[in-house]
Amino acid sequence: MRVERLVEMIGADFYTGVPDSQLKSLCNYLMDMYGIDPEHHIIAANEGNCVSLAAGYYLATGRVPVVYLQNSGEGNIINPVASLLNEKVYGIPEIFIIGWRGEPGIPDEPQHIYQGEVTIRLLEDMGISSFVIGKNTSEEEVLEAMKRFEKQLAAGRDVAFVIGKGGLSYEKEMVFENEYQLTREEVIRHLVRYTGEDPIVSTTGKASRELFEIREANNQSHKYDFLTVGSMGHSSSIALGIAFNKPDTKIWCMDGDGAVLMHMGAMAVIGANAPKNMVHIVINNHAHETVGGMPTVAGSIDLTAIAKGCGYPRAVCVDTLEELDRELKRARDCQELCMVEVKCCLGARENLGRPTTTALENKQGFMDYLRESSISRTR
Repeated sequence: MRVERLVEMIGADFYTGVPDSQLKSLCNYLMDMYGIDPEHHIIAANEGNCVSLAAGYYLATGRVPVVYLQNSGEGNIINPVASLLNEKVYGIPEIFIIGWRGEPGIPDEPQHIYQGEVTIRLLEDMGISSFVIGKNTSEEEVLEAMKRFEKQLAAGRDVAFVIGKGGLSYEKEMVFENEYQLTREEVIRHLVRYTGEDPIVSTTGKASRELFEIREANNQSHKYDFLTVGSMGHSSSIALGIAFNKPDTKIWCMDGDGAVLMHMGAMAVIGANAPKNMVHIVINNHAHETVGGMPTVAGSIDLTAIAKGCGYPRAVCVDTLEELDRELKRARDCQELCMVEVKCCLGARENLGRPTTTALENKQGFMDYLRESSISRTR
């Protein structure tokens, strides 16, 4: 189905969301039509942020907003849906457009499998009526669903269109870029060089895929790395938990700007505790690149100032390999919490693969390595 027709049927003039590859057609349409415009379209930090922002729009205008997200973000909307939107509370109507990763019967990555299985069930549990748009869904079927939804919206209830693979199309492809020269893969190669045998917790998306392939190219073990393939925004908290319990081991967190923004409160907890054995690397390309390249707000805020305000003793920003090497060496050798923000361009190799080990194998190998390295240090 052409995304223009869905937008026309919905009839809303305000959209907010977190980008998703399954919703790339919708995201491209919104960027093509509005760009980032507070009157019509805002890319938010996380899905709960979107729901609340949209609620503010409704309270100010009386018009029904649209929130778009990947189904992995359903967990982030549960609280505001249940305690703010629900008809037993304020009865604020919103239309959700949800990308269905891990749709049963369609092969997908491991982090999407269970989420895909419970997508519709979670909506039902939240009292949200849903309609699935698949590759062969007709416009007539969608129009009929929208007519049913209108009655529910008028009663202060929420509804959702769940978009299966190939469910939406848009002819125009958007191209996103910034002014930086470093590639993310270059940054990760240098990071691997300086971390040696120290553990790395890497964030969701292409960064973890690149780290895996760099280890392969170097004939190195994958036991050093925990690849946070799901739970976007939580890799720094995972790293913090490890750092607390392995105080004699340098723990590196390789993060992304979108992930940092999604759960920025983690930085406050990290800074307040300031583990001396943790290094927080933030690779910032100002984009949600893994799901299409739509912009984040990380291009217009000062992440290092935020880190310092949260209590990080040291936080620096670099955009050249010379600066990167200097700061990685300093981070490796120092005995204090530090952040290194690295500005880089968008883009990845077209032949970039995916980890060939399972998530369970990755977990077990990483845990074994942490245990073995602790034993060797006590000898």
